Parts: sequence; C-alpha cells; structure tokens
Amino acid sequence: MPGISSDIISHKFSINLAVRPVRPVRQKRRAYDPERYEAMREEVDRLSSIGFIREVDYPTWLANVVMVRKPRKGWRMCVDYTNLNWACPKDSFPLPRIGQLVDASAGHALLSFMDAYLGYNQIFMHPEDQARTSFITDRGLYCYKVMPFGLKNAGATYQHLVNHLFALLIGNTMEVYVDDMLVKSRIADKHIPNLSAMFTILKQYKMRLNPTKCVFGVASGKFLGFMISQRALTRFISKATDRCAPFFKALKGRKQSITWTTECDTAFSELKEYMGRAPLLSTPEHGDILVIYLSVLASAVSSVLIRSKDNAEHPVHYVSKALQDAEVRNQKVLLGGWLSGPLNLASLIFITNSARLQGGWPLLTSYPNSRSPKLQTTQLITEPNLPSSQDHTASKGNFDLTQPLWTLFVDGSSNAQGCGASLVLISADKVALKYALRFKFQASNNEAEYEALLGGLRLAKEMDAKQIQIFSDSQLVVHQVNQDFTAKDASMTAYLQHARHLLATFHIHSINQVPRSENSHADALARLASALEQGIGRHIHIEFLDQPRTQAPLICTIDHIPTWMDPILQFLQNQTLPANSTEAQRVRHRSARYLIINGSLYKRGFSLPYLRCLTPEEGHYVLREIHECICGNHSGARSLAHKAIRQGYFWPSLHTDA
Repeated sequence: MPGISSDIISHKFSINLAVRPVRPVRQKRRAYDPERYEAMREEVDRLSSIGFIREVDYPTWLANVVMVRKPRKGWRMCVDYTNLNWACPKDSFPLPRIGQLVDASAGHALLSFMDAYLGYNQIFMHPEDQARTSFITDRGLYCYKVMPFGLKNAGATYQHLVNHLFALLIGNTMEVYVDDMLVKSRIADKHIPNLSAMFTILKQYKMRLNPTKCVFGVASGKFLGFMISQRALTRFISKATDRCAPFFKALKGRKQSITWTTECDTAFSELKEYMGRAPLLSTPEHGDILVIYLSVLASAVSSVLIRSKDNAEHPVHYVSKALQDAEVRNQKVLLGGWLSGPLNLASLIFITNSARLQGGWPLLTSYPNSRSPKLQTTQLITEPNLPSSQDHTASKGNFDLTQPLWTLFVDGSSNAQGCGASLVLISADKVALKYALRFKFQASNNEAEYEALLGGLRLAKEMDAKQIQIFSDSQLVVHQVNQDFTAKDASMTAYLQHARHLLATFHIHSINQVPRSENSHADALARLASALEQGIGRHIHIEFLDQPRTQAPLICTIDHIPTWMDPILQFLQNQTLPANSTEAQRVRHRSARYLIINGSLYKRGFSLPYLRCLTPEEGHYVLREIHECICGNHSGARSLAHKAIRQGYFWPSLHTDA
C-alpha cells in the first residue's frame, strides 16, 4: 500500500538516553486461547502481505499482543506499548481546539466529511526506531515498518502531517482534526472546486481515504461529536446547571449513599420535555450585534450570547456554572474569557436586571462597540463608584462624631529583596505617624498585609484610640475581616483571629478596601521596608520582626529523665551512693571503669580509647546515622554495634539497640 514519503514525515521516538536514562523492556509472553491465536495469525499474515510489518531478530524492546473483540464480529489486534510510551518524551505539538473547529464549520451550505484509511499506517516509522515497535506472537517476532496505533505521540505526528499538507486550505475551505477532515462551502456552487483542491493534494502525496466513512455534499452531518448544519450546530439548554442541580446534590457524598429523590425525578422529566423543544446554537456573522443575557440564581450563574436575525433571537454560546461555598455568598460573574476568535469583531450589548453585577461593565468595555441600550434609562449598569482619595470616611455614620476618629492606612509587600509592611496612623488632629516593619522571616503578600494590619492596630491601641477607620488595598484581608470571605488556610485563620481580637478592643471600627493608587503613601513605605532598611528616613520608625505575630514565643523547657549514668556521676562527683547496699556495692564496682572529662562521662577500654557515654536516646541517633545516613551502608546488628564503639561511643544497651 502506498504511504506518505519519508522525505515529508516519519515517526521518530526521540529517546535520548543522555537526558533520561531508560532500560529497554522485554515483556514476558502472554498465553491466549486457540481462537485468539487463530485471529492473531490471520492479522499477522494480512499485515505482512501489505508490507506493514516485517520479522525482526534480537529486539531490545518487546511488547505483547492484546486481542480485543470487535463490537460486531471478529477480533482486533493491538500491541501493548505501555513501557515504550513511558520512555518516550511527550511531543508538545498542539492539536486544534474542537470548539473552534465546530464553530468555524457551522453555517455552510454544503459539507463533506472524510476519514483517512488506516490513517496512522500511512506514515512510515523512522528506520532506526522500527525495531523498537517489536511485538511477540506464537509464530515469531515482528516489528512495524509504518506507524502503528497505540503510540504516545502518534496523534501529534499525524496532525503535524495534515497541517503541512493542507496549510493553504485549513481555515478557508477545510477543517482537519487528526484523521477527521471536513470540506465546507458557504456557496453550493463552489463546493466541487473546493473538493477538487483537496483531492489534488491527496493524490500528490498519495494519501488514501476510507470510502465507507466518507460523505460528500450534504447539508448537515456529525463532526467531532457535534451535529453541524447550515442553521445551527448543537442543542442549547437554557440554565443547564440550575436544571441539573438536583442531580449534583444526589451525587455528593459517598457512592453508597446516592438516592434518586422525587426532586431528581421531576428535574429529569422537565429536562426531557425541554430537550424536545430546545433551541439550537447558531454561528454569528460579521457585523452582527450580540447581546449577553445574565441570570444569577441561588445555586448557579448562567449567561447566554444571543444574535438577532429576521426579528428572532438565536443563541450563539452559553456558560452555566454551579456556585460552591463562598461563591454562593458572593455571586460574581466573570465574563469575557470565552469571548474569543470571531466574537471579538462583534458589537456587544450587556443586559441584566441586577444592579449588583455592575462590576462586569469595565471588563466588557474592552470589546469594540460595547454598549448597554438601557444604561441611561434604567441604570441597570453603571460605572463602579470607587472611593475618592478626598473622602475616606466610609461608614462614617456609624462613628461618634463627638469622639476623636483615627484613620489607619496599611500595606504589606513581599518581593525578592525581602518582606516588609508599613502603616500610616492619622490622629483626629491630622498628625500622621509613619511606621515601617521589616521582617526577618519569609512571608507571602497576604501575610505581609495582615502583619501591617496587626501592627497598625497595636499602635492605635497604644495611642489610646477608641474609634478607628482602616483602609487597605488588600481585597482578601478586608473581606475576611468583614466576614465576606472565609479563611480556609491555617495561616490566614490564625491572622484573622488575631485581627478580630485586636479590633474588639476598639469601641467602633471599620475596614474598607481602597485602590492601590489611593494607598500610595503606605504602599511606598512597604516597598522600602521590604527592601534595604537604609532607604527609609530617620523620621520613620522601624521595627524588626523576628517571627510572625501569630506565632507564640518559644519557651524551652528542660526535663531531666533519669538515665543509667546518674548513679555513676553522683558517686564520682559527690561520693554519693544509693541507699540499697547491694545497689551501692554495684555502683562502686562499676565506677572504677569510668571517669569524668570536661563534665562528660567516659568509659575506660582495655585496648580502645576512652568511650563517650551516651543516653539511650542519643545512642539511637548515633545508630541511625551510622546505619542509613550519608556514610551508612545498612550494616548488620553486630557490625553496627562495633562501628559505634570504633567511633568512640558506649551505652549499656548498645548491642541490643543495634
């Protein structure tokens, strides 16, 4: 059978033993029943007759054959290349995105679907790598001359080939995903010339198609799992996540506790009814005005992109996401990440009936011709009102205006030069106290922000402040203190508890988030504090923190545990003996072989130097170091004990512990 010339492409494993040393694997032969052996022989004869395989001698890599029963009748012969695939580096050649191919294929008058005939087998193996594809049968050893199925990078190699062959057609009149090919024509009369251009390339490079899987000149068909037609490409389910919420609830927890409730049965019936009349997705055309509809429910957020045509609305794309944990309490919609490709050329209209979603408007303004037709009349969407640098009295109505009000700006910084924080405390008389913190420990940005807040609160407490308003540019710190966000990390939880404990000492307090531009003074001090401390002027107080404020000071306690050395040391130092006469005689006799040097107990040896006496805990550490650490060779018990003695150590249970 003809194949693609090796001058154009061939499959190579690229196993580099210098970069990743691997050992060739020869799998042990597996036994099969007579039916499988017969199917194996027939397949080997067929592959040999068409020149796909050849016999091989003394292969370094050897794999087993796996016989898989076909759905209808017969057997399919596969090769287990698990070990070979593990040794091969991954080919990072990108495959096309299926969603973009499907979107680009919809809305055409005529379509033709093609499938390559034994597509992978039309690419030859590199001569040096043929023997590595060897497999074992009852008749002998064979290897592939062409690229077999089941190899790690086979798909990337084939995609590289089709991208090279159809470079001038892909994206215009043709879409290709590995061995699945589609020819498209917006005008029916141009479909034959488009097919002719494709067949010319196939004939030039001797690529063959599978006629049983080819369909030519149809208005709709299935491509990459999607039904594509001139009108639309797939079913659209409005609020899919919310409709399926009962199913998600039933699937939570352990598999043994899954129960099909009445709520699930009702949702399933409604979903079936809706599928019978569900609209189809359509493809936008250049110049269309696209409208975004948003729906925020208690458990899900949904959005749909709509195009208007012929006084009717047609869905283009939709997003549906289930809300979890903190998202249920903070329903925020992230838009625009999926608006890519041809949608960037369209006009967008943002429509919602919720004023809480006004934060999405600045993101949408990055698209050309973005507007909201109801912006001036209903004020559904407005520019977000950011705090002004001239007015930092958020929640001022909660403060007692007859009492002094203190203002605190805090900021933290963590970079390659170090970690630091700063705070600016302003009294009611507008006297600013600038304070910088320099950390002698590593801290993240969030931890630095919390350290700045804790330092500012301690300073305000020392200044006898009763009511204070705090401003920080850290969204995480502000929302965690205001109980909008939940602190799940252990470090953040500890900082949050300390912050709430300090805030409880003030009569009235508030904490608000401000943009970094309005916190510039504290931000500049934090950056200086995180860098060299010499960069800060003398009029700014500097404090050095050795450890996080959440970490309790270490107090070392000394517990004396009685050891075997205590009676001997007491006798040698103070001539003190135990009250028991037998034990006293034993200690007096043993002490003759010991002496004290520089406060440490040593044992005299007959032919060895003095041995340093150890406690059992110290002895276990010595044995572990000798046995398994950098100089260890996992010696036996007797050898290990003698090595410890040769190193100059002794304790009574040495041989037992070894």
